[in-house]
Amino acid sequence: MDKEFQKNEEIMQELFVSVLTPCYNSVKTIEKTLRCIENQTYKNIEYIIIDGGSTDGTLELIEQHREKLPKRFTLISEKDNGIYDAMNKGIRTAKGALIGIVNSDDWYEEDTIEQVVKHYQGNACEVIYGMQRTYQNGKEKAVFIYHHDFLHEQMITHPTCFVTRTAYELLGVFDIQYRSAADYDLMLRFYESGKVVFTPVLRVLSNFQLGGMSGSQVGVRENAVIRCRRGYMSKKRYYFVMIKSHIYQWLHRK
Repeated sequence: MDKEFQKNEEIMQELFVSVLTPCYNSVKTIEKTLRCIENQTYKNIEYIIIDGGSTDGTLELIEQHREKLPKRFTLISEKDNGIYDAMNKGIRTAKGALIGIVNSDDWYEEDTIEQVVKHYQGNACEVIYGMQRTYQNGKEKAVFIYHHDFLHEQMITHPTCFVTRTAYELLGVFDIQYRSAADYDLMLRFYESGKVVFTPVLRVLSNFQLGGMSGSQVGVRENAVIRCRRGYMSKKRYYFVMIKSHIYQWLHRK
């Protein structure tokens, strides 16, 4: 047991982890994200921000934090084709064995990366994911996790996911035809390949603010498209979901 513990400690010390943050005009929310990276207990990391060309003071705020951020820090600021295009740029830039993504209105727990590295099983293609705490209007609403064996019904907690760089290299990155559900498409692709090991962690890894694109009716409809295309949803159910979604959106515009 002592030798095994020592081996695990050596792996933790050596494993290099990349964290990405896509952002655009996020001056009101990104500071909490920056601080969560500054306060990580695991230090062998690089941090990459992929900015879409912000004009609201986001870049200036990032510069104020530069000295506190990891020494291996990269800032890319240029126009992109949406959040998934930005994520793909970050993935192509990343050098870590594991890659995590924390959006500019979300934040990790201080020991998130440490816990991910501890639970990583060492597979070439692996997704480590955990529990997600969600907030609505500044109040904690829920803490939850969905098991990957039910991916055909429900997306796992993507804000908590850390993916091996090898999995992206072998099986691809986000499909930018989707505005809101490319993460679901990707995780289904990983799962269906049979090549990816999913490792759940029963600890809170990420804090998520409700109200973004992934929680919109765009997300509802894109999820239905993805499930129907893969045969996880009947055509009848698909049309019902789409009609219901459009009615809901119309009513809430009144």
